[in-house]
Amino acid sequence: MKNIRYMQRALELATQAQSQDEVPIGCIIVNPDNDEIIAETYNLSQHVEDATAHAEITAIRSACQKLGQNRLRGLDMYVTLEPCTMCAAAISFARIENLYFGATDPKGGAVVSGVRFFEQPTCHHRPNVYSGLLEKECAQILKDFFKQKRK
Repeated sequence: MKNIRYMQRALELATQAQSQDEVPIGCIIVNPDNDEIIAETYNLSQHVEDATAHAEITAIRSACQKLGQNRLRGLDMYVTLEPCTMCAAAISFARIENLYFGATDPKGGAVVSGVRFFEQPTCHHRPNVYSGLLEKECAQILKDFFKQKRK
């Protein structure tokens, strides 16, 4: 199944983030019409000293730049962790068609947890949301990272 393949790629990117001492979250944006990966990235907040450099934000920026447009209609996003409020808003503004994510984030998530951004009346665009894709693997890499940090 191609959805699993895309989430596996996002997990590979999360592993790259971990190797650079970044929170291991990976994200890709895909054109489902031709299976082209438009953008792929991981968290860069520590590396570039930018609190907004979450994987979703950097993927949206990269995809918009590559396509020369500010909207990503018809494209799919795969991210290893449930997006936060900032990222959910960016996904909405970018008009991502389908959002696939792995692990839920009860403390910081804003899609199925927390504020549930896409359910708010002020949300302009609601992507189709699919959660739990490779959930155990996506959660485990984060657990391992933070366990190591606490040593």
